[in-house]
Amino acid sequence: MLKKAIELLKNDDVVGMPTETVYGIAGSIYSEIALQKIFKIKERPFFDPLIIHVSNIEEAKTLVKNWPKSADILTDKFWPGPLTLVLEKSNKVNDLITSGLPTVAIRMPNHPIALNLIKKFGSPLAAPSANKFKKTSPTTFQHVKDEFLDNVYVLDGGSCSVGLESTILFLHENENVLEVEVLRKGFIQYSEIEKILVENGFKLKKAKLGNSILVPGNMKNHYMPKKPLVILKEGKALKDIKINFNTYVEMTLSNSPEIAARQLYSQLRISSQGKEHIIIFKEMNWHAGELWEAILDRLLKAASEVC
Repeated sequence: MLKKAIELLKNDDVVGMPTETVYGIAGSIYSEIALQKIFKIKERPFFDPLIIHVSNIEEAKTLVKNWPKSADILTDKFWPGPLTLVLEKSNKVNDLITSGLPTVAIRMPNHPIALNLIKKFGSPLAAPSANKFKKTSPTTFQHVKDEFLDNVYVLDGGSCSVGLESTILFLHENENVLEVEVLRKGFIQYSEIEKILVENGFKLKKAKLGNSILVPGNMKNHYMPKKPLVILKEGKALKDIKINFNTYVEMTLSNSPEIAARQLYSQLRISSQGKEHIIIFKEMNWHAGELWEAILDRLLKAASEVC
């Protein structure tokens, strides 16, 4: 399996790669042909940047102009794992990867197959989620096969243990004042990030980025299932809204946010089979904690209606 994937990557092709978050569609960062294939097969616009996956810290350092002390602290704590750092890119990074932006997003996945693939291939891989643009992310081998049929060779790494895309964090360090901003919420929470940085003497300041940095998953509609998803707010019932639901399936998630994160994309895919609508009732406990905020962020972007 791994040998074939490496051969494909060396021949400017792409492969499906498991990570702890979601499955990615991976290509060499040094092959413009492979990078073009990623955008083409995903039907992804070129303005949407890619995340680079590395197998060690030294690889990451070669991809940025400056590796700040704060990055050392965060990667020592959270890598390998679902934290992506956004830093100023070096000249080694193709502008296709960053959509022409001066920054690059990098992470080290916490999955043995992904780490082994990157290590044995010998260089970092660009790997956005292995699904069509704006559609539901894949968390199993079969999800990727269903999406791309036999057009992509996929390494089977089982079900993703986290099931939610990585937290993306922008960093800009100036002496001991650190500008930070969470650009995409994920499994690793800002309170955890803040705690370890403050403990190490940093004064945190919210970055003022405006629209200068774009990251994956931040468009208004994203993660969308094949059938319309309708979110009903707390206290709402079907009789309270004007949409005509001829046939629908009610989707439910665990009360545990960790389990709900792992369930989310599989449930969206399962619920898309056979009915006209998917309905989910928003629960009060979805406000209780940062991980629920990350889950709700995905649901809101996947929804066709919020009533």
